[in-house]
Amino acid sequence: MKKSIIYLIFLLLVSCQLKQESSKLRLWYKQPAKEWVEALPLGNGRLGAMVFGNPVNEVIQINEESIWAGSKINNNNPNALIHLKELQQALFNSEYSKAGKIAEDNFVGTPPEVRSYQPLGNLLINYQWESVAVDYSRQLDLETGVVTTDFSVDDKKYTQKVWISAPDNLLVVQIESKNGGEINSSFSLIRAKDAIVKVLPSGIIKLNGQIVDADDPRKGPGGSHMKFSGELRLKADKGTVSATDTSLIVSNAKRITVILTAATDYNINKLDFDRAIDPENTCKTILDQAAEYSAKTLEQRHLEDYQAIFGRVKLDLGTDTLTNLPTDERLGLVQKGSSDNGLMALYFQYGRYLLMGSSRTPGVLPANLQGIWNQDFEAPWNADFHTNINLQMNYWPAENCNLSETSEPLSNFMSKLMEPGSATAKEMYGTAGWTLHHLTDPFGRTGVADGVWGLTPMNGPWMTFPVYEHFLFTRDTTFLKNVAYPMLKGSAEFVLGSLVTSPEGNLVTNPSHSPENTFYDQITKTQSMLTYAATIDIEITNALFDFCAEAASVLNTDKDFIEKLKEAQKQFPPIKINSKGCIQEWVRDFEETEPGHRHMSHLLGLYPLSQFTPETLELFEAAKASIERRLSQGGGHTGWSRAWIINFYARAQNGEKAYENVLKLLSKSTLPNLFDNHPPFQIDGNFGGTAGIAEMLLQSHNGIIRLLPALPQAWADGEVKGLCARGGFEVNMKWKDHKLIQASIYSKKGGESELIYHGGKTKVILKPGETSELKL
Repeated sequence: MKKSIIYLIFLLLVSCQLKQESSKLRLWYKQPAKEWVEALPLGNGRLGAMVFGNPVNEVIQINEESIWAGSKINNNNPNALIHLKELQQALFNSEYSKAGKIAEDNFVGTPPEVRSYQPLGNLLINYQWESVAVDYSRQLDLETGVVTTDFSVDDKKYTQKVWISAPDNLLVVQIESKNGGEINSSFSLIRAKDAIVKVLPSGIIKLNGQIVDADDPRKGPGGSHMKFSGELRLKADKGTVSATDTSLIVSNAKRITVILTAATDYNINKLDFDRAIDPENTCKTILDQAAEYSAKTLEQRHLEDYQAIFGRVKLDLGTDTLTNLPTDERLGLVQKGSSDNGLMALYFQYGRYLLMGSSRTPGVLPANLQGIWNQDFEAPWNADFHTNINLQMNYWPAENCNLSETSEPLSNFMSKLMEPGSATAKEMYGTAGWTLHHLTDPFGRTGVADGVWGLTPMNGPWMTFPVYEHFLFTRDTTFLKNVAYPMLKGSAEFVLGSLVTSPEGNLVTNPSHSPENTFYDQITKTQSMLTYAATIDIEITNALFDFCAEAASVLNTDKDFIEKLKEAQKQFPPIKINSKGCIQEWVRDFEETEPGHRHMSHLLGLYPLSQFTPETLELFEAAKASIERRLSQGGGHTGWSRAWIINFYARAQNGEKAYENVLKLLSKSTLPNLFDNHPPFQIDGNFGGTAGIAEMLLQSHNGIIRLLPALPQAWADGEVKGLCARGGFEVNMKWKDHKLIQASIYSKKGGESELIYHGGKTKVILKPGETSELKL
C-alpha cells in the first residue's frame, strides 16, 4: 500500500513536471537578470513588477500606474487664438520662418513639458545560503502569468513564484522548499526619494510618500504633489519573523508568503490627485480582504481570471523544435540570421500578455510609452501618453487579438480628456468640440507640448479611432451611444469649426503637421515642419467624418449635423500621388529632408485606416511604393516604426515582406526579455508587432473579411483560434502547405460579411451565437 502511494506521488510529480516543460508559451533563462531589460514583467493593469530572479539578492522592481510627478495645469497658450489667423495666413503664403516664430512664441504650451511617471520602489529579498545556488532556471509562463525561479542549495530544491492578481489587486511572492530545506532571508522595501519606510514586528512593511516637485518653468510649479503608499505583509511557515529598522528577517522557514499592494491619491474623475483619498488606507483595505485567502486560493483566483482572457487565442506556426533553448539564446540566433517561427508565435502572445498587464481593470489609466513598467524617476520621454502614433499603436492588438477589455481604460481616459480638450479647442482655436495635441499625462494636459513639433491639433481626432474600433469589433451599441459617439461628435465639431479655405479653394486644416517630419520647399528655399493640409490630416478628417456618419446612422441621430459633415467633406483636398509615384506627404510635392524618417504618417490610410485597398488600386499601389521608398532610405530603424511596417505589408498582402520585417523587429529591435527597443525600451513596438502578425493572418475592413491575406512561405503549416474580425465575428483557421484546410466563423451579435480566401469569395449571414464552418 505504502509503495503504491509513493508510486502515485511519483507519477503526479512527473505529470506536473511534464506539464510545466510542455508549455511552449514561456520566456525562460539559465541565469538571473543582470539588467532591468532582462527582468521579467508582471502586471494587472494597475500594478507592475519586474522580477530579476536572483537566488541570492533578489530584486522585484514595482510600479503603480498613477505614481506620476506633476500636477493639473491648463497649459493652453493664452496668445494662441489671438495669433491663429496670422499663423494660418503665413502658412498659406509659404512664409515658414515667420510661421515658425509665431508658433514658437504663441502656441507652445505654458508650460511646454510634462513630468515623469515614476516607480514605487524595489522589494529586496536577500537570501542567506550556506552554499552556492545551482540547477538554476527562471521563467515567465504566459499561460499562467506567473514568474518562477527554481534552484538548489545543498541538494535542497527551492522555488520562488511571483504573480500579480487582478481580482485581488496585489502582488504575491511565494518561496518554498520542495524537499525539506529551510529559508533564511530578509525583506525590505526601498525608494530612492520622497518616501518613508516603517517596518513592524508583526510582519508588515509600510512605505508612504509624496512626490515633491521643484519649480521648473518648462514643467510647471513645484510643490508637494501625488501621495502614494505601499504595504507588504509577510507570513512564514514553521519559521520566525523579526524586524529591524529597515527589514523583516525570516529564519528557518519552510515556506514564505508575501502579499503587497500600492496606491495613490489619484482620482481619474478629476484628472488630479484627490486629498479625500488615503492611499495608506486603500492598501490596508486591499490586503485585509486578501488575508481571508490562502496563497493557494489567491493563485487559483488569479489563474481563473487570467486564463479566461489570455486563453482565448491560440497560435501555432508549425513544429517548434527550439523550446529547449533559453529565450535569450533563441533571440541571439535570430540576431545572427536564423528564422524561428516558434519565437514569432511566442512574441505574438507576449504582446497580448503585456497589453493585459498594462491596461485592464483594476487599472484606470491606459498603457503608457512603457506600458506600466518603469524603473526611472525621469523616464525616457517621461513614459507619457504620446498621441501621434504611440498610444494609438498600443491598442492595435486590443480588438483583433480578442482582448477587448484592455481598451476600456483608454476609452474611459479619453472620455475624461474631453473636458480639458474642450478648453483647448475654445481657448486656442475658438471652436466647439474638443482636441489635444501630441502628448498628454494623467493630469489631462491637452495644449501644445515640447515645441513647434507638438502643434498637431489633429491628434485628438486620431485618438478617437481606437475608441471607435471597440464598437466596430463588438457592435456594442450601448458603448457607441454613451462613449464612442459623443467623443466622435465632439471631435468632429472641433474639426468642422477649425477648417479654413485654402488658396486652392479646399477646406483644410491649418496649422498642420506630418508628425515630427520636416520638408524643404524648393520655391522658398526653406525648411518647415508646419504647413496646411498635410496628407495625414486629410486621411484623419475623412475617417473621422465617415465614422461619425456611420455611428449616427446606427443610432439614428443627428441627421442635420451629419449633413454638415458631408457637405464639408466634399471640399476636402484629394490624396495626391507625387512625382515619385508615392503617396504625397504634404500639400505640395515638397522635397523630403529625411526620406527615411521613422514616422510614415501619410500611410495612415493604408493602416490602421482602410482608405488604400485593392479596391482603390491607384492609391494602393502608391502606398506600396511609399513603403519601399521609405525603407530604401533607411526607414524602420526604430522598434515601433518597424512594427508599423509589418502592418503596412500585411495590408499590402505581401506576406514575404511582412515576415521579413517581423524577423527584423526581433533581430534589430528586441531586448533580452523581448521588450521592444526603440531604443531605449518603448512598448509600442511589442503591441504593433503583435497586431502585425494578426493582420498577416486575418483582416477585416470595408465589409470584407480576408483569411490568410499575407501568409509567408515560412509559415507553411499552422493554426490560429480566436482572432476577431470587425462586425462581432471570431475566426478559427487551420492551414497546410500554405492552403486553408479548415475555417470557421462565429458571430457574437449576428450579421453578414463577405469572405475572401484562396482567391475566391463567399458571403456569410449568421444569427447571434451561430457558427459557420466554411467549405474548402
